[in-house]
Amino acid sequence: MDELPDLTTFDGVLFDLDGVLTPTAEVHMHAWATMFTELFTAWGIEPVYTERDYFEYLDGKKRYDGVASLLRSRDVEVPWGDPSDDPTADTVCGIGNRKNAVFEAVLRAEGIAPYPGSLALVQKLQDAAVPIAVVSSSKNAREVLTAAGIIDRFPVIMDGVVAEHEGLASKPAPDVFARAAVMLGVDPARSAAVEDAHSGVQSAVAAGYGLVVGVDRGVGAETLRAVGAHVVVDDLAVFV
Repeated sequence: MDELPDLTTFDGVLFDLDGVLTPTAEVHMHAWATMFTELFTAWGIEPVYTERDYFEYLDGKKRYDGVASLLRSRDVEVPWGDPSDDPTADTVCGIGNRKNAVFEAVLRAEGIAPYPGSLALVQKLQDAAVPIAVVSSSKNAREVLTAAGIIDRFPVIMDGVVAEHEGLASKPAPDVFARAAVMLGVDPARSAAVEDAHSGVQSAVAAGYGLVVGVDRGVGAETLRAVGAHVVVDDLAVFV
């Protein structure tokens, strides 16, 4: 086990959402798999979609960037389109919107609850008056936080909507974690970032965070360490 720092000693702690605070990564994985399996079958694309594709090309990225990245891995290029594209449109945006429709249907049907260990850590940080924020690539972040009953705990939410509005590059670029620190009013060098995706870890490292915690929800502890995580844990309950 890595030696665990006291997160209450940092100026701020900034959390990724899907897979860190809530198990929505599993819902995203299911939605991506459903949509891309159908798309690849209809278009005769090989090799078939696998779980590895999620971790390699989709995890932690903005939705449309993930679509373009995965299609490019199969030597498939389609027009970018526009975020207003109908989910039936064969554009990057249309395909991304198609996936989002599946995600929203699953979220409505099944709901979501925060990881107990993550919620306990959030409470500990709040009790210690440590500023906290959410840094998510998802445009559904507010919907997920609301469904999980924890949106009021986070005064700063740096999500995919803000990133698109401000023209911020997707993780692994440092933009979203750097901007979130400004929004929270903290110095990244004296703050901690918590991520479960290798692209997210890379983003936080590039933004200069003093501590980057990797949460291994399936990508692999060694993968997270290899891209710069200072500490890797299986669950945030270990910090409580």
